[in-house]
Amino acid sequence: MSALHIDPIPAPTGAMALETYELTKRFGSFTALDHVSMKVAPGTVHALLGENGAGKSTLVKCIAGFHRPEEGSVVTDGREQGIANPVIARTLGIGMVYQHFTLAPGMTVAENLLLAGGKTQALIDWKAKRRELEQFLASTPFRLDLDARPSELAAGEKQKLELLKQLYLRPRLLILDEPTSVLTPQEADEVLGHVREFTRSGMCTVLIITHKFREVMAYADEVTVLRRGKAVHNVGVGYTGPALLARYMVGEAADQAIEEEHLSPVHAVRAPVPEAPGRVGKAPNADRAALDVQALDVMGDRGTLAVRGITLSVFPGEILGIAGVSGNGQRELVEALVGQRQRSAGRVAVMDQPYAARREENHRLKVRSLPEEPLRNACVGELSVAQNMALRDFDLPPLCQGGRLRFGAWRSRAREWIAGYGIKTQGENAPIRSLSGGNVQRAVLARELAGDINVLIAANPVFGLDFAAVKEIHTRLRGVRDKGGAVLLISEDLDELLELADRIVVMSEGRIVFETPAASAQRHVLGAHMGGGHH
Repeated sequence: MSALHIDPIPAPTGAMALETYELTKRFGSFTALDHVSMKVAPGTVHALLGENGAGKSTLVKCIAGFHRPEEGSVVTDGREQGIANPVIARTLGIGMVYQHFTLAPGMTVAENLLLAGGKTQALIDWKAKRRELEQFLASTPFRLDLDARPSELAAGEKQKLELLKQLYLRPRLLILDEPTSVLTPQEADEVLGHVREFTRSGMCTVLIITHKFREVMAYADEVTVLRRGKAVHNVGVGYTGPALLARYMVGEAADQAIEEEHLSPVHAVRAPVPEAPGRVGKAPNADRAALDVQALDVMGDRGTLAVRGITLSVFPGEILGIAGVSGNGQRELVEALVGQRQRSAGRVAVMDQPYAARREENHRLKVRSLPEEPLRNACVGELSVAQNMALRDFDLPPLCQGGRLRFGAWRSRAREWIAGYGIKTQGENAPIRSLSGGNVQRAVLARELAGDINVLIAANPVFGLDFAAVKEIHTRLRGVRDKGGAVLLISEDLDELLELADRIVVMSEGRIVFETPAASAQRHVLGAHMGGGHH
């Protein structure tokens, strides 16, 4: 019988050619992917751009075996594949790094790497394995201490470890889902620079989901824009620019965009950057701060100080931006300012009056807030849209007369706001948790921006929202400033701060470590301070 012995076909190695053909995926009556065809050349970085809900994650999950498409096919190296589950994807050489870390916190870097490889023996020859891991690390541009634990690593190092876990498995196609969302600009540039080197060396092909135009222009070879489940723009990066990409993302007259830009590779290198709006800076009569914070200390959840001696002032007619990588005390600062967390030391004043964030003070001193995750922090999910819109003033005229609550007035005002803010809801009596994230944020905005405002505290106000909602909320924040309000804007998105703020301060490890006028701010300088490089 030995004559029948056939050598198995050796598995291909090196960068994979990937193609999706008419890929369609439905969830019930909702079509998440609508006949998407895309080609990714081997040894390239291919970016996937699109608003939230455009279908980016669904597309990569079909490629990585987490979803089964109803129609169409995934083709690798010219062969159609039935990728029924992630195990099959892995045997084909497809690896994926997620937006959220999946590290085992109690294990060392070395142990996390071995764990990623799967098939570990019950008894490990650590000497041999360490040699193997050290050789592997030497073949990558990353430097990590094999004995460190994830709890000791900075966000950028954790992201590198997630990448190393995948690279250890020698993937032929590496899918990255917003890998830089937790990194400083420097760390992002470092990680993406390395990723590009891997593709250039022919080791693997990279498909990266991002929402940052800068990353697409700087690191990708080609880009596919998805809109409402359809691929609307497939182009080499040299032939496009941020303005054109943005228009395809939101579906605004793409033809007109092409005509206006007459793009050739030469133009694309100097891709147009939107002009910052005319900055008003401090209003001339603003010699006193609207919000004044002095030597504020705030405890974190772990019993250590999360905010250390912060002093800052925001003036009428000014947006002060607070930049920083997530987890450097911004959340605790906001919670202390809006009354959701105790202050350990220091004082806060609004319009020269002491401010402890009580409801009565919010009314009298006209302080409003747009917290992060509004459904959790600014709403009562079970209550209706109208009831949530009345939380600030349900006990004041005209919503309350002679001690009686006037529900008709609540509802009619809610209907006005729903129309004015374009809130998509089944009506003012629908529970607010039935609304999408963008519409919850619009409902909170309507409530918080009604009437005169001295101080508005906004924390990541557009996180997770689509392009149209982002644009609208940004316009409304500028509106508060232009009417003389003071806006404290905390954001993890540097582009947002550079676009909106008049001044920017950087928070690192609970302290303010840098301040600059936004008009002359330089991204790399901000990034260095965000990374704690200048203490």
